[in-house]
Amino acid sequence: MKTVLILRGDGIGPEVTEQGVKVLRVMAAEAAIEVEVEEALIGAAALDAAGVALPEQTLARAGAADAILFGAVGDPRYDRADFYLQPGKGLLRLRRELELYANLRPVKAFSAALQASPLKAERIEGVDLMIVRELTGGIYFGEPRGIKEEAGERYALNTMIYTEREVERIVRFAFELARKRRRKLTSVDKGNALEVGRFWRDTAARIAREYADVETHHLYVDNAAMQIIREPAQFDTLVMGNMFGDILSDAAANLVGSLGMLPSASIGRHHALYEPCHGSAPDIAGRDIANPIASILSVGMLFGYSFDRPEVEATVHRAVNDVLARYRTADIMEAGKTQVGCTQMGDLIAERLQRAG
Repeated sequence: MKTVLILRGDGIGPEVTEQGVKVLRVMAAEAAIEVEVEEALIGAAALDAAGVALPEQTLARAGAADAILFGAVGDPRYDRADFYLQPGKGLLRLRRELELYANLRPVKAFSAALQASPLKAERIEGVDLMIVRELTGGIYFGEPRGIKEEAGERYALNTMIYTEREVERIVRFAFELARKRRRKLTSVDKGNALEVGRFWRDTAARIAREYADVETHHLYVDNAAMQIIREPAQFDTLVMGNMFGDILSDAAANLVGSLGMLPSASIGRHHALYEPCHGSAPDIAGRDIANPIASILSVGMLFGYSFDRPEVEATVHRAVNDVLARYRTADIMEAGKTQVGCTQMGDLIAERLQRAG
């Protein structure tokens, strides 16, 4: 028996996650895996119910689950709240408490949807890259931080800090992953302007000597941003710090047309959480127009990484590609296709998977 904890969250989180759960149940049955689905609160939903973004009960259930499927957090009602009472604080704490230090964000072109990207189709074809983002360190967690006042002047500060252990851990993870892919790794930093960047590059270069079978490159983050858009097919596995990974993976959404197409997995030694890369998008919540594909592909990753069934992940990807040949949600709509809503897209992919089985 496998236990999957569902954290639907806020905004479009519940509706896209519902489509992910639909696919989870279908593929569990097809793969003969007995799965028990549980649910708990996080984000604004938890703040409304319990006064905190991550209740202790949710944290305990997350720690006991075999995998976590997460929706999104964020609600404009809390935009001006104290930082520690914001919905996103729940996700940050969950990552930290479960030591989910490695965030995997695959960007893989769908042959049926090359025109969905604003880039030329010939530039997108064959793109299959993996962004490995360090997730529990860096500027999002560094201290000191805050908005302060001194001598009558207000100022704000955040601290970017990485220990050698943190850099070594994520870089080794990326090298091991690159060995299972096309044996090419690009490490991204800002070593020409930041001491942290220089430290990152020196550490990555030292570890690279242990992986002589992997072709290693180093890029400054600004150049990496340009190259991901200019010539994305040159990349296989990329590794970078927390903030750079956050930014570059969102930029890479242009390669497949929308953040609604990008799944992710956050992995630690003992736990794993799967989530779409997009946010809660409260402006479209409840309108049945959100793209659920990122959540569905995240379920595919759940089977691949937590259940050690990569063939199921591949089957989900093929089913999505087949459906995209005819149907699209609003964010990736193009001439000649049929526009469908969030629920119908989930139904179409689930039906395609059932036929494939």
